[in-house]
Amino acid sequence: MSYRYSDEHAPPAPQRASEVAVTTHEHVFEVDPRLMERWVLQQTFPNWDTLRIMHARHDHLDWMHAHFAQKTITGSDLIAEIENEA
Repeated sequence: MSYRYSDEHAPPAPQRASEVAVTTHEHVFEVDPRLMERWVLQQTFPNWDTLRIMHARHDHLDWMHAHFAQKTITGSDLIAEIENEA
């Protein structure tokens, strides 16, 4: 096994996902860093750490729901409710 700093700390080129979001790895969406750099110092994450965080997000959400949510709803349910009110 080898470790190359440039391979681990240079994410793939960002692809625009919307006016305010970019994606670097598949299923990893983030606010365009250019929109935040005025207020938030941007940190360099190694690629493996970005992917580790992404793969753990469902465990984190499950834990948060179990400890703090009285009920959970899906995004599609929320959108349907908003559209029905309009």
